[in-house]
Amino acid sequence: MFESCLGWIGGTRGNCRAQVENMTSNIEGERLMGRFDFRPQRVHQTASQLFASERINHLPSWHEVIGTIPPAQTLVRTQPLQHQERSRRQRTTKPSKLFQPQRVVYEEDTLRKNFFGDHPWELARPRVVLENDGRDAERKDWSLVTQPDRPIDGESVIQRQIFLLHGNPAKGQPPDPQMTPAKAYDQARKEFYEMRLQQDIERRVAREEAMATGAYFGKTTLQIGMELEDKIFEEWKAWATAEVVREEQKRAAMYTGVDNDTAALPEGEQEVEAALGELDSAIPAKGQEALGGAAIRP
Repeated sequence: MFESCLGWIGGTRGNCRAQVENMTSNIEGERLMGRFDFRPQRVHQTASQLFASERINHLPSWHEVIGTIPPAQTLVRTQPLQHQERSRRQRTTKPSKLFQPQRVVYEEDTLRKNFFGDHPWELARPRVVLENDGRDAERKDWSLVTQPDRPIDGESVIQRQIFLLHGNPAKGQPPDPQMTPAKAYDQARKEFYEMRLQQDIERRVAREEAMATGAYFGKTTLQIGMELEDKIFEEWKAWATAEVVREEQKRAAMYTGVDNDTAALPEGEQEVEAALGELDSAIPAKGQEALGGAAIRP
């Protein structure tokens, strides 16, 4: 192809260029289809042909060296394939889970888990769900753990801890830069204990004042529970005593025997014993005396 182009210098140079580009595209196509690429080994020949056809004004500096010492291999360094090592235990994401919504996690969730894990009985207290709509921080001032329009509970500790950590910038209350989650939890928990203790004292004083004026209170839930527990315990005690007596009787019967003379015989064996008794009476008590011979040997 190059030899045919060398003779067309001048007006036919454009046709030669088109043929060279066509040849290059064919070679490129063969390379992409998996064949070998010999273009790097033909660099010297291509440069000589381009200089002879006046496509280039001067030969490259490496032209004479490559002509004397031709390359033994391709000059193009191909990028090796990168093998991705995948663990056998690595599980790929199922297509069915690609479009599932992500789990929504709030900071309050971690604080609730920590508080109610330490105070599980707070969940047993009756609570109205409509009291909290999640926007208490906008309408309430959590600089104090108590609020005038809601009872104190575990959620009060959570909101108080959030206030100590982040403050309330909307109301001009910046957070404390030295406050940590542990310090905020301890401070909110201490205020919560103080309010619980104050409520217990108020209930005790109110009960004593009512009883001093003649009020009568029935049994408390604690007393009712203790009575029910005592009743169940007494029932178990009676059952356990009966079981112990029964086990002792079984154990005594295993190691205690009965005399043969006093043992009662079945009806069939009683008849056999009576017949044997008649035979015993007919047999003499002494054996038969020896006849003949000396009674005493000299």
